[in-house]
Amino acid sequence: MRRKTGDLVLVYQDKKPAVYARVESIEFDVKKDWYQLTLLLLSIPAQTVTWILRESYIDGESFTMAGVPMKIEEVKVDISTINKIEKEQTIQKTKQEKKGTIIPFKKS
Repeated sequence: MRRKTGDLVLVYQDKKPAVYARVESIEFDVKKDWYQLTLLLLSIPAQTVTWILRESYIDGESFTMAGVPMKIEEVKVDISTINKIEKEQTIQKTKQEKKGTIIPFKKS
């Protein structure tokens, strides 16, 4: 199984991108060769769903729910972009810490 807890996925419904989700857990189901996939749907409001799927469906093979074609696709995250963003945030935080506090002068 390629998916793991914490993965970001894109859920397709009727061959169209529908919603991003984070994999919360993957557990064995009572049925042999089936799994309970719990997803946090990143919608407004966020929702948690649990689907019972085969490993191949979790790994990206198309399947149907109530006759509607579905697919789960991993969202690729570029690590170098994340590192660049974290570095920029650290620089900004350092700049803010170097600034002094301005206290207004009040005449009495």
